[in-house]
Amino acid sequence: MFEGRKSPRYHAFASVRIRGVLEGDNLLKNLSITGCCVECTAYTEIRPQMQYNLEIEPESAAGIGEFVLPVECRWIRGGGYSSEIGFSIVSSPKGRLFQRYVDYLAYRSAVT
Repeated sequence: MFEGRKSPRYHAFASVRIRGVLEGDNLLKNLSITGCCVECTAYTEIRPQMQYNLEIEPESAAGIGEFVLPVECRWIRGGGYSSEIGFSIVSSPKGRLFQRYVDYLAYRSAVT
């Protein structure tokens, strides 16, 4: 969990993609109820201040199905062979899978 934020961020290990824009092996590095950070190793056409539908497939240990998170790109940092992209969540996603995943990550971080 990262300190100094309005909402705690939890380390995550989910696979993510944005159809037609961010494909391949991309990792959800962390997640909170207000935003997330994605690490990707391929070139991407993502632009700051643009909105996207981030498809998240949680790690199998979570026992939670795939869900879509409406996000807006806030920043992009390139470095070496990968880049990180920061997103803010623009609206509550449909269904309860997102909240279940955040609860799972919070529980997991409290146990370890």
